[in-house]
Amino acid sequence: MSIIEKAASKLEQRATVISSPETKVPDPVQEPSTAPLDEAQPPLLPSGNPFPEISAEQKTAETSATLFSKIDLEHLRQLNIVTPAGEYSLTAEEFRMIKRPLLNNAFSGEKKLKNSNLIMVTSALPGDGKSFCVLNLAISIAMEMDRTVLLVDADVSKPSQLKLLGIEAELGLLDLIQNPELSLSKVLIKTSIANLSLLPAGKPTRNATELLASEAMAHLLDDLAGRYPDRLILFDSPPLLVTTESSVLSTHMGQVVMVVDAASTTQPTLKSALTLVQHCGYVGLIINRASQHLSLGAYGYGYGYGYGYGQQA
Repeated sequence: MSIIEKAASKLEQRATVISSPETKVPDPVQEPSTAPLDEAQPPLLPSGNPFPEISAEQKTAETSATLFSKIDLEHLRQLNIVTPAGEYSLTAEEFRMIKRPLLNNAFSGEKKLKNSNLIMVTSALPGDGKSFCVLNLAISIAMEMDRTVLLVDADVSKPSQLKLLGIEAELGLLDLIQNPELSLSKVLIKTSIANLSLLPAGKPTRNATELLASEAMAHLLDDLAGRYPDRLILFDSPPLLVTTESSVLSTHMGQVVMVVDAASTTQPTLKSALTLVQHCGYVGLIINRASQHLSLGAYGYGYGYGYGYGQQA
């Protein structure tokens, strides 16, 4: 019996199936954050319509964003990251399977989850591959005919998306929260990958947890979620068991995806991490670096479980 199956048997929650990648690309994050723990719980987003109307002026401001970066697709392919119009790869096929239930939950579920287009990708501990997985997932979703993706690097202590994408930026998420005069168009980076934009982490600060728990953050997320109804916002967040930032951020999310290292994540570690996001409407697992005996079919697809808490996923 696998580690994940043992964990699943101890959690009395509803389960749905989600596929997982088989890869050996490491997560860029190497060291846990040393930020002090903050046990304060942030307020939830205001109740009501999860996709509020956004003014034409707000949409125009984002459309006229001045930052643009060309992405080196060959660099991504060397990292085993999905690229548009790339050759067939097992990674691309696996992420096609992984994204489908997330898209269904966000846009076509019979009972829509609140803030269902806000998706946090995290892990229990550093090194499980969550930054690699969230970038693959973002590009795969951007390849959909009728979807756009905003990738937010919310791992504010150890950001890695700029390095993975091979681009540079100074301002980002933390700057937006702290400076109400700063507009989204000044920090949002449109990329040469169609339908994919990036919001970097921004300048580091010692009170990152408090900023992520603030009303300013809640309003920003509400704005991002409702700005375009066809958009998914993916958050690359810190590991759950080394900082409080992810558990704070998860209170705003409609969906959470946890990346699990099949070779190293223990049952107690997984269970501890899952308890920190049990309030979320949908929690899914991606089993990373799955060995061959976990594969399904000729293509070697891995598998995982998704746990629905609260509302049925």
